[in-house]
Amino acid sequence: MKTARALIAALATTVAFAVPAAAQEKFRIGYLRVMDDAQAILAHEAGLYKNHGLDVELIEFKSGTDLIKAIVGGQLQSGVLGFTNAIAWASRGADLKVVSGAQNGYHAMIVRNDSGIKEIADLKGKTIASQAEGSTADTVLKGVVFKQAGLKSDDVNVMGVSPQVAVQSLAGKRVDGAFLFEPQASIAKAIAPVSQIYEIGEVWPFPCMVVITSGEVLKTRKADLWKSLDAQKDAIDMLQQKPAEAAKYIAAQFISEPTLKTLNQGEVPRETIITEAIKTQVFSPAVTEKERARMQEIAGIMQAQGALKTRDGKPFEVEQILDLSWQKERKL
Repeated sequence: MKTARALIAALATTVAFAVPAAAQEKFRIGYLRVMDDAQAILAHEAGLYKNHGLDVELIEFKSGTDLIKAIVGGQLQSGVLGFTNAIAWASRGADLKVVSGAQNGYHAMIVRNDSGIKEIADLKGKTIASQAEGSTADTVLKGVVFKQAGLKSDDVNVMGVSPQVAVQSLAGKRVDGAFLFEPQASIAKAIAPVSQIYEIGEVWPFPCMVVITSGEVLKTRKADLWKSLDAQKDAIDMLQQKPAEAAKYIAAQFISEPTLKTLNQGEVPRETIITEAIKTQVFSPAVTEKERARMQEIAGIMQAQGALKTRDGKPFEVEQILDLSWQKERKL
């Protein structure tokens, strides 16, 4: 029987990609094309990594699962993604560390105006789009949002799709609602007759996205890792303090055309849509004591859902995957 470490190595190789010898010194960072990862995108587009003397290759992934596999397999030095991925893999023996914060959980429930849905409890018997089973969005949707409304997981038909497909499904009336990140939530509200009935960050704030690396990178490229975190902190400062300026750098990442045809306002510059989406977010490079407690709470939810298992059956201790030495050094 293969060991957990051998299985992890085998899985990780499924997303391996060839890296030319000349590119070996690059610091490779993985990201998802969602507002939650805006710090990584902005730091690249605005030249902030270069300002800190770091040559970064930014690599897009379609799912957090594929991104974490690339970190485990050594194809990436770090990535910005949901911390649930890190604890799920760490529980199986992967040498992973959460080294900084990124974005606090914004997930909005957007519903069609003709659906009759006014609150979360009204979702019973309805069909909604969300992310894949086991993702951070799926974990909090079923373990927090539904639970608080007195719903069971099987009371609602949940389709696990990409955020982009979720918006298309909502606009095309193939689903009654969608649990969306930004900027997809803002885009959906701009192009379709829909309304937001809930946003988890307003009632149950939690650290959604974090920066994850491997223990090997901490040993061999710690100085470069810290440069990347410094650059991303600069990006977070711009996102929080100058959202319109930040939008100029990253808007094209989310909306391909210069303008977006909206339902009520005609053609709107993409920078306007993205600026408003940035303003809904809470970005932070620090992981606070309160957030660490929330991480532990979510780990408990994952164990109750069967998505996280430990060898001895005891609660998974989130502290074992935290390395906040950069945060302490920078006095955040």
